[in-house]
Amino acid sequence: MGSAKLKKTNTAEKFPPFLRQHGRALLALLVLVLLVHDIFGTHGFLAMRRKQLEIKKVTTDLDQLNKENLQLEQEVRELKTDPRKIEKIARDELGLAKPGEVIIKIPRAQQLLPDSSVKP
Repeated sequence: MGSAKLKKTNTAEKFPPFLRQHGRALLALLVLVLLVHDIFGTHGFLAMRRKQLEIKKVTTDLDQLNKENLQLEQEVRELKTDPRKIEKIARDELGLAKPGEVIIKIPRAQQLLPDSSVKP
C-alpha cells in the first residue's frame, strides 16, 4: 500500500515543474493555434470576407436584374397600349408597310459609308 501512495505523489510532484517550465510556451502555442484557426478556418475571417464579397456581388446582380425587369415591364406596357410603338416594330423588324407605300431595302454591304473627303 505504501508503494502505491508513493507513485501517486511522484507523478504529482513532476507535473507542476513541467507546467512551470513549459506553461507559457504551451499557452502561447494554444493562442497561436486559435488565432490561425480564426483567420484561416472554415468560418474564419478570410471565409467571412469571401462570403461578404459574394453577397455584395449577388446584391449588385439582383439590383441590375430588377432594373432590367422594370424596363421590360415598361416595354410590355407600351406594346400593349401605344399603337405607334407597335407600328414602329412592324415597319422596322417585320418590313410591313401601309397600303400604297413601297419599301426599298438596300443590303448593308452596298450602302455607302459617309466619306469625310467627299464634300457636297
